Amino acid sequence: MAARYILSDYVAAAMAEATFDKLEGGTFGGRIPSCPGVVAFATSFRECKEELRSSLEDWILVGLRLKHPLPVIGGASSASDSPRGVCGYLA
Repeated sequence: MAARYILSDYVAAAMAEATFDKLEGGTFGGRIPSCPGVVAFATSFRECKEELRSSLEDWILVGLRLKHPLPVIGGASSASDSPRGVCGYLA
């Protein structure tokens, strides 16, 4: 039986919703609409995607620490997939 990682699934679902734009000067911007404030800017698309993922991970950790409910993304939420929530922090 393959192991399931709820937090990894959540991050993957959120990144699948990410939108990216090529900005003036050849830079890139990215955001995840369902995660307010999760944005990134970089000089290449690859760097922007990496920065966006890092911003998302930080956003999730701060939300968990402050006991904020995480939005439902791709059918996964902080409270619905596990009796104890994502990583067991939220109920």
